[in-house]
Amino acid sequence: MSDSVSGLYAQGKRSKNANDASEQLSPADYRSKNFLIHTDLPPAEARDLLERLEKMLVIISTYWGSPNRRVIECYVVKDLANWPPGSLHPAGLRSVASGGGVTMSQTTYRGRQIIAAKSIVYATSSRGTPQHEAVHAYCAQNFGRTGPVWYSEGMAEMGNNWKVVPKKGQPLSVSCERYVIDYIKRSEPKSLNEIVNSRETTGDSWQNYCWRWALCHLLATNPNYAARFRPLGLGLLMNKPASFNQTYGSMAREISFEYLFFLKHFDQGYRCDLCQWDWKTKFRKLNSTRTLISKIEANEGWQASRALVEAGTEYQFSTDGEWKTSSDAESVTAKGSDEGLGTLVGVVLIENEDNEYELSEEFELGESGRFQAPASGKLFLRCRDDWHELADNSGKVTVKITE
Repeated sequence: MSDSVSGLYAQGKRSKNANDASEQLSPADYRSKNFLIHTDLPPAEARDLLERLEKMLVIISTYWGSPNRRVIECYVVKDLANWPPGSLHPAGLRSVASGGGVTMSQTTYRGRQIIAAKSIVYATSSRGTPQHEAVHAYCAQNFGRTGPVWYSEGMAEMGNNWKVVPKKGQPLSVSCERYVIDYIKRSEPKSLNEIVNSRETTGDSWQNYCWRWALCHLLATNPNYAARFRPLGLGLLMNKPASFNQTYGSMAREISFEYLFFLKHFDQGYRCDLCQWDWKTKFRKLNSTRTLISKIEANEGWQASRALVEAGTEYQFSTDGEWKTSSDAESVTAKGSDEGLGTLVGVVLIENEDNEYELSEEFELGESGRFQAPASGKLFLRCRDDWHELADNSGKVTVKITE
């Protein structure tokens, strides 16, 4: 038998009403198919929480392919003053008092096989903490463990933020608290190695939770990496010989590049599937007799032109077709609108001296004409629009490029 503590949830910010006087309610029990919650929330809020927990459980059990096996028990606290002395486990009390949560699990094994597992959640009622901790409880009760810290906490935040059942091929847009996005956008990115291979501990800081969530979101929703991510996660949960480095070692350069690109551009609604980089298309050098043709979709990020360009060399291009930058926008050519939306733009993907990928500055192309390559490398093109607003774009243009 083994005992474990997971998901010491690191609270990000206090809500605006954190200092308001709470309604004095004695803790009561509320039940649903998969949850038993003890809480001092008002009845309507308690029932709403049960609905959200059940919806989240459908999402995560569908993703991991394992139905919940046992009712998940939760102590959800709105105001500690409503709870009699001794009614909460000391570790749970400490975590809730600090504004977070903890999941305490006990697992019984026969050899390597799980005979029984029981988890109890202690969580403050605010900021998705019950959902986060419920993911830990589900994993512990169904797999016997929650995985290494980066995966355990990253996926707990994924579960908290998922809004729809992840059907096969269905993408997930970024959906998280605004403070998470603001923090990541203004911070120096934490490297993949720092996230995956460090000795960080659960409950260390809400900032570390942001980076873990961002990495898990990218790997789970970017088609370049998603097919390997789910088996990796199941291997980690079931204590099989699996690791991030073994799974993605051959793709390290590409993942590092796309991870940093994601952190730079993401916002609410950002879609990793639409912004994935094309690592498979073959590129060729241009000359006066060879014209390369590519079709550029309005609702995707940087797309392969198939053209290898050289710094300082001039190239000629033309386009055909129209596209829209929102469902209610007027169709425009690659010239774009008067505001610059819908303009065909380019960037060069470079392999630098350290054998790492980097990008040139973006440059404007438009409907037709000539351009001078700002660097030597692979030319990528896209329809100019905000990165997190690509999903409602439509249409495509055909681009022809020659030297």
